[in-house]
Amino acid sequence: MSQRMPRVLIAGVAVLGVAALGGCATKKFVNEQVGQVSTRVDSVSGQVSDVTAKVADHDTKLANLDQSTKDALERATAAGKLAEGKFLYSQVLQDDSMKFGVSKAALSPEAQARLDAFVDKLKSDNRNVYIEVQGHTDATGPKEVNYRLGEERAEAVRRYLNEHGVALNRIGTISYGADDPVAPNNKRDGRAQNRRVVLIVLA
Repeated sequence: MSQRMPRVLIAGVAVLGVAALGGCATKKFVNEQVGQVSTRVDSVSGQVSDVTAKVADHDTKLANLDQSTKDALERATAAGKLAEGKFLYSQVLQDDSMKFGVSKAALSPEAQARLDAFVDKLKSDNRNVYIEVQGHTDATGPKEVNYRLGEERAEAVRRYLNEHGVALNRIGTISYGADDPVAPNNKRDGRAQNRRVVLIVLA
């Protein structure tokens, strides 16, 4: 009886040792699995964030496209009406009244005052008219730059007219750049006359 006790104790200790080792191995395995799952979750979360950002960017581009399409349709409508319209009168806003800065398209207070008077006339006439805003520049600078500058100045006038009650679909813009001078470009006074915005009014 006394000889069997040590064997039983040794066997019990061995079993506990194996169980302990098994417990350590199981815990390590679980920790490894949890770590792998956490890594996968982090990866999926990152992918979801990327997709969300791409969707938001896509929505923004669609919104911008919708506005661009709307603007293009308004311009096309205005162009069609201008082509069919009957000439009534024109108003020339030259550099002495518009006072555009060098390579600038911002409207000066003098320009705004002239445009206010133009809008008042439109309202007093109370006619359904269409307006073509022509942007012109002098011959200083590259041709493509002058085209862009003429368009920017015409657009500045178009926006101002709209802000003061003229519907956008009744206004068209075009830039002639330096292609349609009314005075020689080799003199300062001539260049000033060529820097102008012309408003063509049609019924």
